[in-house]
Amino acid sequence: MNHDDVQTWLDAYIEAWRTYDPAAIAALFTEDATYAYHPWDEGEDVVRGRDAIVADWLEEQDEPGSWEAQYRPLLADGERAVATGTTRYASGRSYWNLFVLRFGEDGRCAEFVEWYMVQPPEEREGGSQG
Repeated sequence: MNHDDVQTWLDAYIEAWRTYDPAAIAALFTEDATYAYHPWDEGEDVVRGRDAIVADWLEEQDEPGSWEAQYRPLLADGERAVATGTTRYASGRSYWNLFVLRFGEDGRCAEFVEWYMVQPPEEREGGSQG
């Protein structure tokens, strides 16, 4: 995978999230993929398998138009990649994201680990006093 390949995958990830189309979600992941919402997730906290990932995405859906996201590859090296970006919700919540990714030979993600930080409210309102 190179930077362009990873960007294409990230764009498809955003579109699958936007539509919640099960086929589009499934197309992102290998059959035996793992998906961790936090870097410390282990055991049952890790979603295992493409079908389970699709089902997990469909359980709690964001309202259409309630968010925007932009992700870009930071590093792509063979089957491994790291991407960064932001997710902003209309409610005012903002997240800074880091994705650690491992891809299969077919360009689908085999391992997804998400790291995110919530932007503090004072930073959203124009910065903190100091």
